[in-house]
Parts: sequence; C-alpha cells; structure tokens
Amino acid sequence: MSEKKYSYEELGQISFMIITFAGTAKSDAMLAIYDAKAGKFDDAKLKMKSAEENIIEAEKQHADLVQKEAAGVEIKIPLLLMHAEDQLLSTQTILLMAEEFIDLYKRIDGKK
Repeated sequence: MSEKKYSYEELGQISFMIITFAGTAKSDAMLAIYDAKAGKFDDAKLKMKSAEENIIEAEKQHADLVQKEAAGVEIKIPLLLMHAEDQLLSTQTILLMAEEFIDLYKRIDGKK
C-alpha cells in the first residue's frame, strides 16, 4: 500500500481543474442549446464538440483520483473537491440533455 497522500493544495488544484473544465463544458452545452433554438445547428454541433472535449478533460482528473485511491493513495476529501465532483456530475447530465434538446429543435425545424 502506498504511503502517498495528497496535500490540501494538490487536491485544490485538481478540484479547480475539474471545476474549470466542467464549467466550460456546461457553458458550451448551454450555448449549443441556444444555437439550436435559433436554428444554427452547425454552430450547435461545434459547441457540443467543445463541450465534450472539456468534459473529457474533467473526467480524466476525476478518474485519476479514483485510480490513485484504489491503488492505496490516501485522499481526504475537502469541500472544494466535493463541489468539483458535483459540477462534473451535473455537467454530464446537462450534456446529455443538450443532445436531446438539439434533436428536438431539429425535428421542430424539420431538419431531421
């Protein structure tokens, strides 16, 4: 079992990375919905691509922590990390919903 422990500062940095990537993904997904509502489906597609790229980066940070904890690295969870995890999970849901909204707007617009 590893003796490595994350410091509060290290977990803060990881938390802010998750928050930043998830926040950018959430913003891009919402902008994609607005574009689709306006009939700008190509723009919506580009924004969703950006959202997906950003959520992948947030998920990588999350997965790294999970893997390290599974390997025996001690992780004491500060409130900031809980907030980051909440942002990640809610953004994942928003991305799924955004895809559905875009599909609905396409149907309304007769593009599908």
